Amino acid sequence: MNQFMEFFNSSSPENVSTSVKLLLLLTVLSIAPSILILMTCFTRIVIVLSFVRTALATQQMPPNQVIVGLSLFLTFFIMAPTFQQVNNTALTPLFNNKITLEQAYERAADPFKDFMSAHTRQKDLALFLEYSKAKTPKSIKDIPLTALVPAFAISEMKTAFQIGFMIFIPFLVIDMVVASVLMSMGMMMLPPVMISLPFKILLFVMVDGWYLVVKSLLESF
Repeated sequence: MNQFMEFFNSSSPENVSTSVKLLLLLTVLSIAPSILILMTCFTRIVIVLSFVRTALATQQMPPNQVIVGLSLFLTFFIMAPTFQQVNNTALTPLFNNKITLEQAYERAADPFKDFMSAHTRQKDLALFLEYSKAKTPKSIKDIPLTALVPAFAISEMKTAFQIGFMIFIPFLVIDMVVASVLMSMGMMMLPPVMISLPFKILLFVMVDGWYLVVKSLLESF
């Protein structure tokens, strides 16, 4: 511990530079979950998959771990070109000491800005730009991340809820039909959800529901 403090407090430029890089690395790792959730397609995917489970009324099936895990791998799959671009333009030159840390940050932000701006509504972005009294950006690179990230997040949530609404409609029809049949038979004490659940699962399996949901998510980006 004492050796680490001596290294950290050293006045050598090389040691100071290394210490700053270490602190920045620890900072990035601490906010990595937020970056993954709010700056990628993870938000839309996990919300839509959660809507599927709620519409099916299967309680905890599939479990949260499965939904989050599938959302993560779909996120890595969709964001692979963006991550590859960040690696080629920012990380690799930085590790080879060809660019500075500030230049690497700017280069790494550009691919994320391109991705987020393509899926952000102008109304949502204008809300944060007007509130912060920022100048109208001339290009995507001029958009500050402090405004683009929350605008992208609420745009993703709105899109996810729109997809979730469309997913709910066929299952809602099944619930209404089952409830009407039970009432006509005088079986009002029998919970309609208990009867409609097997039919909803059967419908979902027959139409290959998971394939259609994932296909819709992939095509939405």
